[in-house]
Amino acid sequence: MREITYLEAIRESMSQIMRDDKNVFIMGEDIGVYGGAFGLTNGMVEEFGPFRVRNTPISEAAVSGAAVGAAMTGMRPILEFQFSDFVMIAMDNIVNQAAKNRYMFGGKAKVPVVFRLPGGSGAGFAAQHSQSLEAWMTHVPGLKIVQPSSAYDAKGLMKAAINDDNPVLFYEHKLLYSTKGEVPEEAYEINIGEAAIKRSGEDLTIVATGIMVSRSIEAAEKLADENIDVEIVDPRTLVPLDEATIIESVKKTNRVLVVYESVQRSGYGAEIASMIAESEAFDYLDAQVGRLGGKATPIPYNPKLEKAAVPQVEDIIRKVKELIGK
Repeated sequence: MREITYLEAIRESMSQIMRDDKNVFIMGEDIGVYGGAFGLTNGMVEEFGPFRVRNTPISEAAVSGAAVGAAMTGMRPILEFQFSDFVMIAMDNIVNQAAKNRYMFGGKAKVPVVFRLPGGSGAGFAAQHSQSLEAWMTHVPGLKIVQPSSAYDAKGLMKAAINDDNPVLFYEHKLLYSTKGEVPEEAYEINIGEAAIKRSGEDLTIVATGIMVSRSIEAAEKLADENIDVEIVDPRTLVPLDEATIIESVKKTNRVLVVYESVQRSGYGAEIASMIAESEAFDYLDAQVGRLGGKATPIPYNPKLEKAAVPQVEDIIRKVKELIGK
C-alpha cells in the first residue's frame, strides 16, 4: 500500500468528500492560494474554486458564527483555525451555539460543522500557539472531540467527522503533519468512538492520545529489550470515548499508564484514569493508575525547555518502570 503524510491524508479525505457532496466546503484564514498556515489546503482552491475554498477575515469569532449558521441551513462547513489556541476567540459560537442548538431546537436543527484545530507543541511556536486545550472542550455536552495519531486514522476520521450531523472538533498535531503511513486511495470511514490497539502487550497498558501514541510505541519497543511487554491503546476520539476497549486492556495487563501532552493537572488523562478506577478493571489492578502529562507551565520558546515541558520517550519509559516495579 502507498504511504502518504498525515497532512496529505486529511487533504485527500476532504477533497474526496467535496467531490461527492456539493454542500461540503472549507473556510478559514489564508486557505486559498496560500494553502493555509501549514499548507494543508494547497491546490484545493484550484480544484474547487474560491466559493468552496473560502478565505475569511482574521476574526475567529466572526467565521465560527458563519460556520455554525451555514451548518444549520443545510451546508457542511469545515472551518480551519490556523492554530488550535485561537479556538478561545470562538468559544461563544462553539460552546453556546454549535454544541447546544440541536438540543435547544428539539432535534429539528442539525449542526454538521467540523472545526479543524492544529495543536500541540514541538514546533517552536511558543506559549500562545502551542497549547493542548482539548480537555476544555470535552467538558461541553454536544461536541464530539477527535484526535487522530496517524495518517490512516486522520483520513478515516475526517470523513466520519464531515458526515456527522453534530459539531466535531478535529485536533491535528502539528508535528504529525509530516509523518507518513499506509493509507488506502479509496475513501473510507472510521467510526467516531472506536479506539484502536496500536500495540499488543501483556505487562502494562498505555492509554495515549495524539502524538503521545507514537512516543509510547517508541518507548514500548525500547522496553521490550528489557522484557517489559507494553500494550498501547489509542482512543482516537475523546468524546465519545471507547471505554470498553480500555477496560478490557487493563483487565488483561493489570497495570495502566495514561499519557497525554496537555498539562497533567485537570487534563483529559484524569478523566480516563477516573473512568478506569470506577470500572470493573479496578479489581484487576496490581498498581495504582499512572498519569503522565505536561508540566504546569506555558509552553516555552526555547527548544530544550519546550521539550522538557511535555512527556518524551524517556519520561514514558521511566514511568512504566515505576508502575512495573523495576
